[in-house]
Amino acid sequence: MALRRVYNEIRGMKVSELPSYVKPKLSAGYVKSSLQKAYDNYHAKYIETDSVDPLLHVCVGGMIFSYLVALPEERRHLEHQQHAKGGH
Repeated sequence: MALRRVYNEIRGMKVSELPSYVKPKLSAGYVKSSLQKAYDNYHAKYIETDSVDPLLHVCVGGMIFSYLVALPEERRHLEHQQHAKGGH
C-alpha cells in the first residue's frame, strides 16, 4: 500500500520536481524514523499480542537467506553438470 501511495504522489509530478521529492525521503533521519516506525508497528502487532508469527517470520527468513547464500554454489554445480553431459 505504501508503494501505491508513493506512485500516486509521483504520478502527478513533473520530472524536474522529482529530485526535490525523493531527496528528503533518502536522508538518514527520514530512513531512521521510518525504520523506527516500522519496528514499533511490528512490535505492537506481533510481540505485544504474544503471537507465534515472529517465530514463523524468523524461520522463513532463515530459509530464504540460506537459499540465497547457497544459490551461487548450486548454480556452479549445475553448470558443471551440464558441461560434463555435453562432453566438452
